[in-house]
Amino acid sequence: MEETKQIKIIEYNYDLPEERIARYPLPERDRSKLLLYRSGEITEDHFTALPDYLAPGSLMVFNNTRVIQARLHFRKETGALIEIFCLEPAAPTDYLLNFQQTRQVAWYCMIGNLKKWKEGFLHKKLTVGGREIILTAIRGEYSGTSYRVDFSWNNPEVTFADILEVFGELPIPPYLNRDTEEEDKETYQTVYSKIKGSVAAPTAGLHFTERVFQQLGERNIECAELTLHVGAGTFKPVKSEEIADHEMHIEYISVPRSVIERLIDKHWQVIAVGTTSVRTLESLYHIGLYLETHPDACEKELQVKQWQPYEGTVEIEPVKALKNILDYMDRNGVECLNTGTQILIAPGYTFRIAKGIVTNFHQPQSTLLLLVSAFVKGDWKRIYKYAMEHGFRFLSYGDSSLLLP
Repeated sequence: MEETKQIKIIEYNYDLPEERIARYPLPERDRSKLLLYRSGEITEDHFTALPDYLAPGSLMVFNNTRVIQARLHFRKETGALIEIFCLEPAAPTDYLLNFQQTRQVAWYCMIGNLKKWKEGFLHKKLTVGGREIILTAIRGEYSGTSYRVDFSWNNPEVTFADILEVFGELPIPPYLNRDTEEEDKETYQTVYSKIKGSVAAPTAGLHFTERVFQQLGERNIECAELTLHVGAGTFKPVKSEEIADHEMHIEYISVPRSVIERLIDKHWQVIAVGTTSVRTLESLYHIGLYLETHPDACEKELQVKQWQPYEGTVEIEPVKALKNILDYMDRNGVECLNTGTQILIAPGYTFRIAKGIVTNFHQPQSTLLLLVSAFVKGDWKRIYKYAMEHGFRFLSYGDSSLLLP
């Protein structure tokens, strides 16, 4: 573990010119370029050809989270503009319950122009579904990375989901250096997004279309969905010299029993769509490993800690770990595993479940680049050099890759 913690993030830097960052998506999602990394060989194609490079019978795993319109703008009586960026629910902590509330909720938030909001209430008049309401925000305590903000409104026929839909702004990545536009409401969501809760899209999935899904079916490639709500930590740069001093945000995950059963059945060829799916799948192994010696653990105890994968020497087969989770679900009478993960995947990590990854090209000195490097056993520089020299577009709205080490 110490060797992994001592990784210097400067070693994961590369020159990314501004013009190589895709500020807008292509007109057709699946027309992006596809870099292929297979057993060390690098070639390229177009994304529509992705199914041709996957073994029939493979299982592709998608993150079906949906980006919420999480940025709220209030103007004080002084004229100061305050931005509240909702990161994760504080009360109720369950996302669905929180969105369904009709009088008040609390969220952990980042606050823009904080110095102008030292105390007092913020108010905003809104019309939601023909009903006029007043939304009030009260700033609470600081919790290390964010502030608690309590929201309340004066119409019980309006839910917090309704308020976000009308008042909120979709939070596109800061490195796009532009304001959110109307088209982003569609293009910055995957076509299979369902479960509201993310503040950033699982961008590897942005390339998929009904046409690609049809081709996957024709190739007898199965698809499964799980949920990881992407937090603002996905944009958090690693500012420490060594990754030992970088703290990962906890992210909510939800995996249905049926998906775990399919992972057991298809364990030989699981292809993760995006780094969020990778983190969820690999977290499942460590949850199952923990249950091996703590079968009576509660839901909160199953949360995967940042350095947990690098501690201890006990190993079990991935299928056994997944079966431990099924046994836990049976004992507790639940059909869905709901917990959190703080997992940091970096060089030195051993992958147990993901056998292939579909992913975009990530920011220099980011934890996502560390994950890619771990997966290709340090060969990331050659991949990124090829992408740079062959006109690939980078970051969220950029091109894609299929990694099959």
